[in-house]
Order: sequence, then C-alpha cells, then structure tokens
Amino acid sequence: MSGEADILRRLRELATDPAARGLLDDVAVVPTIGQQIILTSDSMVEGVHFRSDDPAETVGWKLAAVNLSDLAAKGAAPSSCMLNYALTGDARWDNGFLDGLSRALRSFGMHLIGGDTVAMPEGAPRVIGLTAIGEVPNGQPVPSRSGARPGDILYVSGPVGDAGAGLALLNEGKSAPAELIRAYRVPTPHLTLGQSLAMMAHAMMDVSDGLLIDAARMAAASDCAIEISHVPLSEIYESVRGRTVEARLAAATAGDDYVLLVALPKDRDPPHGLIEVGQFKRGEGITLRLDGKAVKLPDRLGYEHG
Repeated sequence: MSGEADILRRLRELATDPAARGLLDDVAVVPTIGQQIILTSDSMVEGVHFRSDDPAETVGWKLAAVNLSDLAAKGAAPSSCMLNYALTGDARWDNGFLDGLSRALRSFGMHLIGGDTVAMPEGAPRVIGLTAIGEVPNGQPVPSRSGARPGDILYVSGPVGDAGAGLALLNEGKSAPAELIRAYRVPTPHLTLGQSLAMMAHAMMDVSDGLLIDAARMAAASDCAIEISHVPLSEIYESVRGRTVEARLAAATAGDDYVLLVALPKDRDPPHGLIEVGQFKRGEGITLRLDGKAVKLPDRLGYEHG
C-alpha cells in the first residue's frame, strides 16, 4: 500500500459526514436551500506539480484551473475560492503568480473570498493551495466517480498526453512545440461541457493523474472492471512522439491532462467532443487492448503520491 493510500484510509475514518462522499470523490457536496454547494481543494508543490523555472503567471493560472477542473467534473458553476499562499520573499514571483491567478479567476467567473498567507523558510520549495466553491441547483445530479455500470461506455473530452509530453520536453531542455509546453503549463477546465454532461453521466471525474490510473479508479469505485481500447492523441503529440504502443502508453500514464472522464449508458449518443476510450464490464481491474490486441499493462498506471 502506498503512503498516500494509507493516509487516505485513515482520513476516511474521520470523514463520516455524507458531504464527504467517503473521500472517494474529488469534491464534497453540501446541500443547502435552493442549491448544492460543491467544494474542492488542490495543492501544488514546487518540484512536484510545477517546475522551479515555470513562469509564475502560469503557476497561478494552473492552480485555479486544476480546481476548476474538479468542479467541471461535477457539472458545477464556479462561484468563489480561498487561497492558501506561502510567501518566499520573492516579490516579483509573488506578483507574477497573482497576475496569472487573477486572469484565471476573471476568465471563469470565480471570486476570491479569503484564505491565508504564511512565510516559508529561505530556500524551501513553494507550496500553494486553493479551495474552489461551485454551485449546482437542487435536483440536478452531481455525478460521482462511483456510478458507472457494466456495459457503460467510457469517454474522454479530449486527447491525452500533451501535458506529459510538454513536461518531458522541458525536462530535456527543449521549449518547443509550444502547444505541448502550453498544455502542461496552462490547462483549460472543461466547465461548459461538464455542466451539459451532468444530467446524463453515470459517473464523471477529470483526468489528472493519467488515463489508465483514473479509469481504474473510476472502475474500482463503481465495482466494475474497465477495458481501455483507445488512447486518443493529438496531431502535435503524434508529430513529436509518434503513435506506437509505447507512445500511447506514455500518453495514457502521464497525467496533467484535465480532460473529463465520463461514463455514459451504451445506448446514449455522446455529445460532440467526447471520444470513446473503453467499456465497463462485470468484474474488477483494468485491461488494455490496442489495435485489437491485448497489451500488457505498464508497471505504473499513472501518477501517485508516495
């Protein structure tokens, strides 16, 4: 058992309120008069979630975007947020971060309403966190990751692997293609699509840690097995990495994509923009077939903490 899994097991013993959804989802859902309040929180650590040389503006944007992506996966409309910010004494970086955060908040209609600031020891990595708050009308379903059923089709709302390829390029000392670098640094949450899917999806979450690991998590939460039969790639990804089985496995395990992962009934025509990637079945676990052939799963299905 990983360190993260062990901590989550202990935390679930504490999270007994129904709003917590057993800590098996990416949000908490608090019913109120007239609407449901959707709460999500994400933290980013320098050297783990972003590179030390990433422009501060992109880090501010990304912190908002990863939280907004969780709201998108619940069909929620963004409302407000609270920021926890660790000061490092670098005023230029701090102001750049706030510029990027401000652009994201304005772009997606989310208002800052509070938070906390602390000082970090000199030389410590930056640690920043945001809690995002969204709203869903009462009576509208808030899809969890645990509602998929055998026979459901699994879709994603875009290609995967671009962000991982962008990070790999930066780690190799390269700065192009710019589209891949941007996919890693400046993700776009699929809010409008998420809101349109909420009424029809059996299960929904975003792909943050990799297509394979997040599909496996959805299947496990739903007491189903999942077979992945397609790994959608962008043209720019293929131009750099190709579309070999190895290239597709790299794309499916890289993470940071922030596309939506959606389970829909087999007889439901998918909305425009969704790409079929697999099907839920009875049983448990995840299998992979590409080009009609069984493919051995990689040792690492995606990103895990600890």
